[in-house]
Amino acid sequence: MVGKSSIVNVLEAGLRASDLRRKVIANNIANIETPGYRRSAVKFEDMLAEALDTSGGAGKKDLAGIKGELFQPGNTPLNAKGNDVNIEVEMGELIKTASRQKAYLRMLNKVYKQMELAMRDKF
Repeated sequence: MVGKSSIVNVLEAGLRASDLRRKVIANNIANIETPGYRRSAVKFEDMLAEALDTSGGAGKKDLAGIKGELFQPGNTPLNAKGNDVNIEVEMGELIKTASRQKAYLRMLNKVYKQMELAMRDKF
């Protein structure tokens, strides 16, 4: 079972990954006309799932230390300039990232409110 502090660590890791994704997407868009530029992306969800996997113990990791990992997918079609940035794809990723970030913030806010209520009841 994941405790409150672990939940906070997961949500904070999600926020860090979202922030990194926004920066990567902005960089991709800024390089949309750069010849030979290959888009970058952020891997996070697989890393989080691995860290949360308690089966066998090998997957257990420090949840606070999870960060998104930068990679180049390299499986997207190239345009005439050898560039693979597609504005529709980047905007779609930006919308998904903003939605995730909003969800992480809302959940984190709820956890903190629950902690605050618990402290009020005890003192």
